[in-house]
Amino acid sequence: MNTAADRAESDLQEFDSPPAVTGGGEAGIGPWRLAARRMRRRRGALAFGLIFVVLVAVCLLAPVYADLVAGSGPYENHLTDQVTVDGQSVNVVGYDGIPIGPTWQGEFLLGADGNGRDVAVRLLYGGRNSLLIGIASAIITTILGLIVGLLAGYFRGWTDSVLSRLMDILWAFPVILLGIALGTSLALGGLALGPIDISGGSLAIPIFVIAIIYVPYLARPIRGEVLSLREKEFVEAARAQGMGSLRLIASEILPNVLSTALVFFPLLVANAILLEAALSFLGAGVQPPEPSWGTMIDEGVQRIITAPALAIVPGVMLVLTVLALNVFGEAVRESLDPKAKVRIEH
Repeated sequence: MNTAADRAESDLQEFDSPPAVTGGGEAGIGPWRLAARRMRRRRGALAFGLIFVVLVAVCLLAPVYADLVAGSGPYENHLTDQVTVDGQSVNVVGYDGIPIGPTWQGEFLLGADGNGRDVAVRLLYGGRNSLLIGIASAIITTILGLIVGLLAGYFRGWTDSVLSRLMDILWAFPVILLGIALGTSLALGGLALGPIDISGGSLAIPIFVIAIIYVPYLARPIRGEVLSLREKEFVEAARAQGMGSLRLIASEILPNVLSTALVFFPLLVANAILLEAALSFLGAGVQPPEPSWGTMIDEGVQRIITAPALAIVPGVMLVLTVLALNVFGEAVRESLDPKAKVRIEH
């Protein structure tokens, strides 16, 4: 016969014991490991991510293709040259000014532009520039957005007021108009800030312009999260132990907002590539003869009737890259969402 003490001890052991985890549940799995498992289930998004990786790899191999296959660089003109196609010699640029179309062979695989330059070579080199601008500007935006959001959300007061008003000023301007204004002025006069001296034709100009424009789009959600996190018990406990503000931000708050920055990053890259193409198309981004997908589309539009491939080919590459990044970024967001209900099968 069980005594009252035995029953109390049995109830206490049952209360203290951890709940059982079923084979298909998510309990007991760390957030990053859980996100990775969720991501593995999204095969379509992973396929688009692989497409983006392949595009990056192909563009990085542009010098190899130019030297070993095409035999021409991105700036070399072939206005008076001829190429053999199906056993016949064909002018790279006809007497009527119409460039050769796709030959589907090593030389001028995708044809030539109005200056007799190999479109396939310029497409790969232009992709390198577009991807460089997109990724570099997204990295700078992420760093600046985290700094602004963390400082404004944690310190509040006048720090929040000053930083938030600066972000509101940037937020108030349409992205394209602000990009055109900054890109045009810096493309003409360059950028000189103390020891920093950048010429107007440098790729650093569109990187800087795009990075600054998109800072509010990340800083504002980061600030909102930090305003909530600074009132949590673990932050109060760290503050009570005498931890300094900067150390507390770096060790306690920053790790909790990194997932938000990670979600935004592929979307920032996609938006930056699109904005670079728009600015270059309007003459406020990458400056000719430097290739980019935006400048190539601009050149192709001028010959859309006689040589439609000049605009279609870089346009397809641009759409495919942005589509892959958006699909992959959306999958990352859903995988890191703690409210998402995804069954994990072991």
